[in-house]
Amino acid sequence: METRKRMKLGMSDRVILGVGYTLLGLFVLVIFVPLVYVVMASFMDPNVLNNQGISFRFQDWTLDAYRRVLENEMIWRGFGNSLFYSVAFAFISVLVTLLAAYPMSKKEFVGRNFFNVIFIITMFFGGGLIPTFILINNLHLVNTVWAILLPGSFNVWNMILARTYYQSIPGELREASELDGASEVQHFFKIMLPVCKPIIAVLALWSFVGMWNSYFDAMIYLNDANLQPLQLVLRSILVQNTPQPGMIADIQSTAEMSKVAELLKYATIVVSSLPLLIMYPFFQKYFDSGIMAGSIKG
Repeated sequence: METRKRMKLGMSDRVILGVGYTLLGLFVLVIFVPLVYVVMASFMDPNVLNNQGISFRFQDWTLDAYRRVLENEMIWRGFGNSLFYSVAFAFISVLVTLLAAYPMSKKEFVGRNFFNVIFIITMFFGGGLIPTFILINNLHLVNTVWAILLPGSFNVWNMILARTYYQSIPGELREASELDGASEVQHFFKIMLPVCKPIIAVLALWSFVGMWNSYFDAMIYLNDANLQPLQLVLRSILVQNTPQPGMIADIQSTAEMSKVAELLKYATIVVSSLPLLIMYPFFQKYFDSGIMAGSIKG
């Protein structure tokens, strides 16, 4: 069967497929090679890495970077804060987005076009950093976790995606629930949400990743070091080359401090990327699942 399919492909089709596979392979290499380099560099001795580059001799490898990272209190505190912010933000963002998208998906909703225009305007125009900070400060949210969780919890683009998904669900489901005496709230939570698992998984993953990688809002609104996420700790290591004091207690010279910063860069990148690499396979199954198949029986 496979041979017959290949026989039907013309020369132009083969050229297009060849070009496509080549570009796809190059794209994979662009992603895979830096990833492998970062993982290997995280085990390298900083002197060998700076002078010779990647070495495959085991005597040039060391676990000192991971030891320093895992023993540092600020890393663990920042890791816990980032995990809390990401999970809480994903929950709030998905809930608000789904609740906003549901009425917007109904053609009979009064004021639907007006709210569509308002939402789209906010996609292109914002108040700016200073007015936003003044607003957050007047709401007494500065230096609290709510300054991280609330301002960006509603995303218009995510709402449009959820609205489109709602509109793809057959209206017979609503008619069936009406016949059973279900209210709009009961229909939403008991019928719609179970059917919308794929879009919920996608929105949750996007929200989690976006918050996990975010540091700017925390840098602006959080002054308490105990509330700062992992990204601010990483920023001090990766950008400013200033490892935390606990990591360099046995080092005196500036040159040695720079070497330790170089050593810790790659280890902190690997450690901070682990949650995303671990959780992605669990969400992947929802992306292409045909969960609507068989939901309506004739």
